[in-house]
Order: sequence, then structure tokens, then C-alpha cells
Amino acid sequence: MTLRCIAGLSTPRRGKIVLNRRVLFDSEQGINLPSRQRRIGFLFQNYALFPHLTVAQNIAFGLPKGRPRSTINQEVQTQLAAFQLQGLENRYPHQLSGGQQQRVALARALASQPEALLLDEPFSALDTHLRNQLEKQLISLLANYPGVTLFVTHNLEEAYRVCQNILVIERGKAVACGSKHNIFEKPPTFSVAQLTGCKNFSGAVATGTQQIEATDWGCTLQVIEPIPEDLRWVGIRAHQLSFPNDASLENTFPCWLAATSETPHRMTLYLKLHHPPASDRDYHLQAEVFKEKWAALKDRPFPWHIHIHPLRLLLLRE
Repeated sequence: MTLRCIAGLSTPRRGKIVLNRRVLFDSEQGINLPSRQRRIGFLFQNYALFPHLTVAQNIAFGLPKGRPRSTINQEVQTQLAAFQLQGLENRYPHQLSGGQQQRVALARALASQPEALLLDEPFSALDTHLRNQLEKQLISLLANYPGVTLFVTHNLEEAYRVCQNILVIERGKAVACGSKHNIFEKPPTFSVAQLTGCKNFSGAVATGTQQIEATDWGCTLQVIEPIPEDLRWVGIRAHQLSFPNDASLENTFPCWLAATSETPHRMTLYLKLHHPPASDRDYHLQAEVFKEKWAALKDRPFPWHIHIHPLRLLLLRE
């Protein structure tokens, strides 16, 4: 919906949309530029190519109207070359692969030299192998694009690979905005930490200037980062937990294995602190380890020891 409003395909009830100091929409001033005047390129989730038009005709459709045919043909040829589509100009969308369709749709979106490019989950309908290929192509193609790109995705790893900056939207409101490193390393709130893939949380209460009580985990933790006054939660990502041989390290606690979950390269370990679990659902923390680490860990006698590194703790507001 946000992308559709920016592109002028949907009209907000109220608000303001400004691109490079140019007002596209302002409900108070009665401004609502039509889509053709906004200089916005839009790559739809399903590419939305016109099935009755050839590749060349689809690309030409994105160009401003009224240009001489010779100019249009020249610009289409430029786009065909830029997106490695030469020789396909007379084919129809149903004669193209998924990757070729995406490149045609992107060429059409960029043909008019838009000030902003909107990408609506462009990889969601593709299998894993094709998605990886097209993701690399898209990153390469966008490297020389001078405008701003808005890339909508629900895939966190995809967002991290493709984008330098991330805007997190929750219930229609922007709740975090910044570099991808800051958003993932220092999410400001519980909800942003959840959205960026953190799986381990406990209620938290400050008990000193560098100490908190993790109430759900039943342990006292030393911290390094400043404790926010409105601290409500502490979190740690599953891959940042470790299993040291030295049980004397700070923030190291005995743990028992409640259950495991396997992927091709990793194991997720569900762990109970302080006491053996009563069932496979009785656990405090999830830890993710590579299979090589699991092979070395699985035969250790219980209790194991788990280290919750002070630098890796997320001190979160509500």
C-alpha cells in the first residue's frame, strides 16, 4: 500500500508525499500528481508484463508518450543492451524465463529514468536457486542507478544482502530506520528485535549500573552497554550463544538440552538453564550452531555450560 500511494496508484485519505523536494501528494493543499508525472518506476511482485506485447513493446510502454519513433527505438535498444536482452525483443512474456521476465520488467521501470524505483517483493514467487541468481543480477543492475530504491521484503536475510539502509514498519508506522548494521546490531525495541530475527528474550530489571536481572531466565547478567531507563527486555540472538570449556567466565550458566531441530547446515538447540528440563517444551534459550560444532558438543556430559556474552546482549525498550 505504501508503494502504491507513492506511485499514485492509490490515494491516501490524508498525508504528504515528497520526492526530492517535489510534492507528489498533499491532502491539505489538494495536490495529487497523476502517476505519469511522478517519475516513479514500479517493479511489481508478479512483474505485470503485458502478455499481448513483445519485450520491446513492454519496455517502450514505460517511456514518456509523444516521442519520435526513432528516439523510442533507440532508447529501447539501450535498455535491451543494459539488461542483456538482445535477441529477445520480439518474444512475448510467456516465451521468457522467470529471470528474463524480471529483467524486462526492470528495464521497463527504468526506461523513463525515474527518480525513485519501487520493488515489491520481486523474488517471492521464485525458487531458491533462481532467487539467488536474480538477486545478484539486481544488485549489479542497481549499482549504477542514481535514484533512490525502495525494496519491500519480509525476508530479513534478503534485506540485509540487498539493502544498505532498512526501515522497519509495524502496524503501519515506522518504528526503526537506519543502516542495516545498526538495525540488526542495536535494535531499539522488543518488536524490532523480533522482526530482525532475535529468538531469545527475557523480562529484564536493572539491578546496578552494569547489571540486570533476566527474570524469565532466572539469572543475573553483567552488561557493558548503557542500560536504558525504560528497560523492559533483554535479548540475545541464537547464533551468538557459545559453549565454553571454562565455566568461570562471567554470564556462564549450566544448561541441559531439551530438544533439537535440524537444517542442512545448522542445528537449533533448545536449552534449559540451571536444571534439567521436564519436557521438550521446557526450555529458556535457543542456540544455533553449525553441524561441526554440534558433532563436538553432542557427546559432552550434562550439564553443559552456555556463555551469554555481555557485548551481545540486546537491552530493549517496550
